[in-house]
This record gives sequence, C-alpha cells and structure tokens, in this order.
Amino acid sequence: MDNSALAGLLDETASLLEINGGDAFRIRSYRRAAEAVEQSTIDLSAADAARLLSIPGIGKGMAANIQAAVATGSFPLRDELLALYPSGILDLLKLPGMGPKTVALLWDASKISSIDQLATAIDAGQLSALPRMGQKQIDKLRKGIEDYRQSAGRFRMNDADEAAKSITEYLMAFPGIAQVTPAGSLRRGRETAGDLDLLVTGPACEIDCVSAAVEYTATYPGIRNLIARGENKVSFYLANSLQVDVRLLPAGCYGAALQYFTGSKMHNVALRQRALKLGYTLSEWALARLDDESVIVAAETEESIYAALGMDWIAPEMRENLGEIEAALQHKLPQLIEQSDIRGDVHMHTFATDGRNSIREMAEAALARGYEYIAITDHSRNLAMTNGLDPERAMEQVRLIRQTDREFAEESGGKLRIFTGIEVDILGDGELDLPDEVLAEMDVVIGSVHTLFQQPKEQMTERIVRALHNPYLRILGHPTGRMLLRREPYGLDMPTVLATAARLGVAVEHNASPSRLDLCDRDLRHAKELGCKIVINTDAHNNGHDLDKMRFGIRQLRRAWLTAGDILNTLPREQFLSALRPRPNAAS
Repeated sequence: MDNSALAGLLDETASLLEINGGDAFRIRSYRRAAEAVEQSTIDLSAADAARLLSIPGIGKGMAANIQAAVATGSFPLRDELLALYPSGILDLLKLPGMGPKTVALLWDASKISSIDQLATAIDAGQLSALPRMGQKQIDKLRKGIEDYRQSAGRFRMNDADEAAKSITEYLMAFPGIAQVTPAGSLRRGRETAGDLDLLVTGPACEIDCVSAAVEYTATYPGIRNLIARGENKVSFYLANSLQVDVRLLPAGCYGAALQYFTGSKMHNVALRQRALKLGYTLSEWALARLDDESVIVAAETEESIYAALGMDWIAPEMRENLGEIEAALQHKLPQLIEQSDIRGDVHMHTFATDGRNSIREMAEAALARGYEYIAITDHSRNLAMTNGLDPERAMEQVRLIRQTDREFAEESGGKLRIFTGIEVDILGDGELDLPDEVLAEMDVVIGSVHTLFQQPKEQMTERIVRALHNPYLRILGHPTGRMLLRREPYGLDMPTVLATAARLGVAVEHNASPSRLDLCDRDLRHAKELGCKIVINTDAHNNGHDLDKMRFGIRQLRRAWLTAGDILNTLPREQFLSALRPRPNAAS
C-alpha cells in the first residue's frame, strides 16, 4: 500500500469521525497525519515503528494504524466507524462541495447514506427544509451527482498503477510466479481505468499446479470483497471499489493472452480480421491455423504474434485502431518518446508559494533523476490561496533562484541548471497577473487559468488568445483546466488556441500530473499537426512522488504517437531555452 492510499484511509477516518460527531482534536490529528503521510518521501509501507514515529504528526497510535493498514488494508477505528453506517455513505463525500458536516446533516435528518438516496430526496423536494440547504446548494448537489455518475467506476491512472504495483509485489512473493503484467486500459496508458487486469505466469501457473497460486491470490490482504475464484482466475474488489481480475496462465499462451486482454477492442477486431485474411484464427489462447486450430502458429510472446501477421510489434499505447496496424504492416511505426529522453522539468513549485520544498531540494531531486535543468515556477499573486508572489516577492524569488543556481552549479560541477520562472495567472480579461518588467526577468513564463472557469466558451477562448499575445509568455500551462474525475474542462475552442500558439511560437504544456493529463492525447496529436511546440512537465509541488509522475504524462505522449523530437524538453538546456519563444530584447 503506497503513501497516497495510506493517507486516503487516514483522511477517510477523519471524515467518518466528523460525520459521527467525534472530538475535534482527534479529527485534526487524523487530518494532520494524512497530510504528513501524503507528503512523506519515504515509503511508509516498509517503515518500522521508529521511522514512523520520526515523522511529525505521527504518534504511537497513528503509527500502529499505519502498520495495521499496510498489513490488512484497514485498522480498527476505521472498521468500527464503517460498521456504524451503510457502505455508501463514503460515496457522498466524493460529490463536489459535499463535506462531512453535510453528510452528517443528511444522515441525521433523513438517514440518507448513498448517492441514489440523495438523488431521490432532491427529486422529491425533501432537502429544502434542512438547514443550509438553499436552492443554490441543492442545484449544486444535483449537478455533482450528474458529474459523479458520468465518471462512476472510473479510476485515475495513478490509482490503478499503485494497485497493480501492490498486488504484483504480493504475487511475486509466491514461489513459481515469474511475471505479472498489467493489461487493459492501464497498459495502454488510458487517462482512467474502469478495472484492472493482471496477467500472471511462471511455473506455478501451469495447468497441473495452478490451484495453489489461485488460493494464494484469493487471500491478498487488500481484498474487500471476493467476486469469483475459478480454475485460473481470481476476481475481487479493493477497498476503493476498483475491480481486479487476475489471470494465472501457462507460459505457452502468455503472449496471446497479453495481446488479447490489452486491447483495445477495435484494435483486436482489426487484428483478427488480418489473421483471417492470412488463414489464421486469433484468440486469447493462440494464433492458430484456421483449417486446423490445433496447429499453433504463435502464442508465447506478443512479438511472435505480430510477426506472424506480417507486421512490427505495436506499442500498447498505440493500440486504438487509429492507423497503427497499417503503419506496422508498412514498417513505418514512429519511435515513440521514452521517459529517458526527458532532460528537464520546467514547471514546479517551492515553499515560496504552495510547494513543500526549497529551490535547492527540488534541484537535488531533479539531479538525482538525471535531469540537466529545471525551472522554478511558483504562483503569482492572483492565486491568493497559494500565497502567490506579488511583483516584489517575484523579483526576490528571481534573485534567490539565480543565487541557488550559481551555488548548485559549482557544487555539482555544472550538471544541472536552475532557470528562473513563474506560473503567472491568466486573469479574466486575458491580462497576465504580473507586469511585463517582472516577467522580463524570467527564463520560463508559464501562463495558466486558475479562476473563472465558468466563463462562456467564446469568452474563455478570447481570454487565452489575448494572453498568448503577451510577448513574455513562453508556455501555456495545463490548457484545459480539467481535474480528472473531479472537474470538467472549461469551455474552449482548442483548435483556435492551438493555432494561435503555433503562430506565435508559444509552447503548449502536457501536464503529467495524473489528476490533469492535459493536453489529452487527441489534442496533443492536433498540436503536432498544427506545428505547436510542446513541453511535458510534472507541476511538482514536492521533491518526491510528484516528480515521479512524469511517467504518467509520457504514456499520453506515446498515445499521441509523439517522438522525442516533438518535445522541447528533450533538448539540451541551452537549446531548450533557444527553442522557446524568443523574449523581447533577450538573446534566449
């Protein structure tokens, strides 16, 4: 269980305590512990009690809770509180604007404990008599329910990825299991996943001895509810309601199964049609002769199957039936970008605003990841909740970045450069949040929308286009403003924005944070077609797991068929600055 999952359990317990009218101090202690766990750069699932107790906000009781959660997926207080309410009550907290106090109000007044019950109560007009339930709040809840139902059963890529890692680690501890591979949406790099498919192979998965491995799989500690257990398959739900299907397969058919269960559906249909054309039949078990299915042509590896069909192996991220099969037949597949191609990350925050670490700490972490450069891009003043920088503080931050850059360059032998930067707000009228004379001091100016998301599409488009015309803006940050499974993108004429950015030389950002992942793969393809400059950044707010989120964004670039040559921050540091939009009266 990773730190994020542990933090979620602690925060969930705090919410349950609040719903139950618990002691305010105790609630705060769980909230503080959740934040401490979330921000820790140490893998707490492997930490002993002494290491846990060294973390501010973690006492003996909280350390015991964490150790219990790692071992069993929960801990006693959480289980006691869950037993007091129907299971759906926690789903109410997933609705926008729905906090524990409102959930407690609904439960105490009407015993509402699920989203369906809440929707029924709204339709029946039962909420208007409750305190703090004016029509505006009721309409907000109705809209929240609609949005939730559209995304229900979907999970962000990082949540599915962490679940896969945890289950894989458990399975690999069983003697005779040699390989565990995620398939489905996760392997194809989709933004979200509806479920998790894991394929397992090794000597323990051969037909004559697989039963022991099946039994072991069915006792995974994180299982909330076991759905089914068959001869070679185990299906279950995790605590967060993610469904997991584990298939234990003989090595002889592993490649065929991996190809089949990776998908996509339309890619597989096209591949089967190709097989039939050649006189073969393709299934999850093998590529076999059509006239005699006992004659196996290929099955053990994916590569052998694609080769037998006369094509190059196709990277999982490309398997969406968007021309990849034709390209593979013609041996014209692109050399997709790899994470190792990235030389720098130029969107990150420090404790000057809402980050958790210093400039130096971010630089040290970036150097440890093999980067050649970073840019420190704290928020501007309009985002008051982040302690955004006004002009005076922004100039002081520039001075501090330059000083740290000089010192760090000397200490590291010039291995890493720290560029000055800012993530400046694009205001409601398209003006930037800091004066040009301040922006002129920055190497990297990212402009982002953080407020007034409800502007009409035409107004939002005009707002961003106007910002793009500011000569100091070099990168458009997270261009759609979406938060996956939480907030829809704001209305935007994306083709107009991309065309304007391409014409003016402003780079567009793919934000690798798994809560954003914008631009999406479709828009990335369009950006390339229009000749846009593209950068990929993590938008890191700490020097640990946030910087590691680059891998999620890389998958989206690969889904868009992008190569290292399509991304600016695969360039060496001086070439990177030169490739950005030229600054007025500046060499770079």
